[in-house]
Amino acid sequence: MEPLNSIEKLKIHNQSHISDCRIISLTKHHHANGNLTAVNNGVELPFDIQRTFYIYDVPGGAERGGHSHYTCHEFIIAISGSFDVIVDDGTNQFTYTLNRPYQGLLVVPGIWRTLKNFSSGSVCLAIASHHFDENDYIRDYDTFLQYKHSVKKEV
Repeated sequence: MEPLNSIEKLKIHNQSHISDCRIISLTKHHHANGNLTAVNNGVELPFDIQRTFYIYDVPGGAERGGHSHYTCHEFIIAISGSFDVIVDDGTNQFTYTLNRPYQGLLVVPGIWRTLKNFSSGSVCLAIASHHFDENDYIRDYDTFLQYKHSVKKEV
C-alpha cells in the first residue's frame, strides 16, 4: 500500500461517521447436520478480502482493538459467543453487540473501534480489505481526535 499524505488522511477521517458502520447479515444455509455461512470475496462485502484473523481466549475484562485505520475496512463477526464493538467517529459513539455467526459489523476507515465484554469461549473473526500495515493504524486516541477535528481548507 502506498503511504497516504496528510491531506488524504484528513479527508478519510473527516468524512467517516459511525453511521457508515453497519450490520451486514450473511446468508445462513440451514442443514440438518449443521448450518453454513459463506463470505465470498467482493460479493457480500463492499471490498475484496486481503486478510483474515481471529481473536480468542480473551481474558475477562480485557479489551481489544483500540485503534482506527486510514484505509482498511474491517468486517467483524462473533463466530462463537458474544462481545461488544464500540464505534466512535470522534463525536458520536455507538455500541453493537455481536452474537450471531451469520451477522457482522462493517467498520469503515476513520472510525475508532474498541472490542470488549467478551463472553467465555468467544471467537472474533475479522475480515480486512488490506494486508497488515502498521502505517495504516492510529493507535493513540488523542491523535485520532486531532485527525477527526482538524479543519483544513485543503480538505
